[in-house]
Amino acid sequence: PYQITGCALGFFLQIYLLDVAQLDPFSASIILFVGRAWDAVTDPMVGFFISKTSWTRFGRLMPWIIFSTPFAVISYFLIWFVPDISRGQVMWYLVFYCIFQTLVTCFHVPYSALTMFISREQSERDSATAYRMTVEVLGTVLGTAIQGQIVGKAVTPCIESPRFIGEANSSVAMEELNMTHDTGSLTDTRNAYMIAAGVIGGLYILCAVVLSVGVREKRESSELQSDEPVSFFQGLKLVMNHGAYIKLIAGFLFTSLAFMLLEGNFALFCTYTLGFRNEFQNVLLAIMVRTAPSW
Repeated sequence: PYQITGCALGFFLQIYLLDVAQLDPFSASIILFVGRAWDAVTDPMVGFFISKTSWTRFGRLMPWIIFSTPFAVISYFLIWFVPDISRGQVMWYLVFYCIFQTLVTCFHVPYSALTMFISREQSERDSATAYRMTVEVLGTVLGTAIQGQIVGKAVTPCIESPRFIGEANSSVAMEELNMTHDTGSLTDTRNAYMIAAGVIGGLYILCAVVLSVGVREKRESSELQSDEPVSFFQGLKLVMNHGAYIKLIAGFLFTSLAFMLLEGNFALFCTYTLGFRNEFQNVLLAIMVRTAPSW
């Protein structure tokens, strides 16, 4: 779910806010920036709260996955819904984007840590990690394909200027033509985005059900021992003093930054600079499929 929704939001949210929700560029940039920043804040916070969670009959990690899923799906759908309000659209998208980032973090952090709790054998953990990474790569391609192909069907080609109309009536005719074209195209595009959100939300629920039914946590024997509690800031200090981990995080940071910049601007570049409005989703899907084996 993290990869599927992440690709859909990364490649399509910016152009959705500009063309479909019709927000100004500054507001769209604020929504994207605050959402990304909030996502960075929620990762360590959710991880800390999970580490303090007591063991239940469902495990320690699984309750976070189960109970966050329905709310994450609802908030994800509302991101792709255009509210019928003249004011407050910016706050609508900002609030639900941040809520979704929080809830999907409540899914992805325990999901990533679950590898350490499904087996005590290192070989089995490595095998589970390999399968998990393979499915995550497929998830990125699947999210791009679903969002792009459904939304792409609703994109109407640009209408050329009618040369057969006289100069005196051409401006009036084009104004009426554009009004009809814009209204129909915008409504169809809004519906297409909501359909895509519904399909991806269904896949989110399906993945959560398969995970909760098919995977069982194993309680480590070390959990039966009483460890000295560590506060959030003490744990953060210990992590920041680990040199090898800092180098790894720095490399991951710059790699992710480059991908996010490409992800956020690729749709606008293809649509407005290259003029591939009607073929953008096919170009993106071809790139994702072609590069997937190298991941």
